[in-house]
Amino acid sequence: MSADQLVTKTSPRSVADTVARFTEVLEAKGVKLFAVIDHSGEAEKAGLELRDTKVVIFGAPKAGTPVMEAVPVAALDLPLKVLVWDDGGQTKLTYTAPAALAARYGLSDDLSARLAAIGPLTDAVIAG
Repeated sequence: MSADQLVTKTSPRSVADTVARFTEVLEAKGVKLFAVIDHSGEAEKAGLELRDTKVVIFGAPKAGTPVMEAVPVAALDLPLKVLVWDDGGQTKLTYTAPAALAARYGLSDDLSARLAAIGPLTDAVIAG
């Protein structure tokens, strides 16, 4: 995946605090939190080291279902996912650009717009 297909934002919080803030924002917006995958925690349990790395998986069935109805294989990328990770002491959020997902699945503008909420949601997570 090329860099222009990914969006990376910087958070002023730690990874744990960013994930907690993400959970709060999703709840306030009525967006379903499906899971938080703790890659670094699982690595540690296996005796391995990995920078603090978590994936937040979330979505809104009213937004995603029409996308999957139109293009069933889009379910491979839905619900949406955001990687929250430590990059040398700086917390970053990285996700696949909605335009890249739309292009990957040949989505119409209407369906593509259903994926765009990830931008404002992540902006709210990293806001002061």
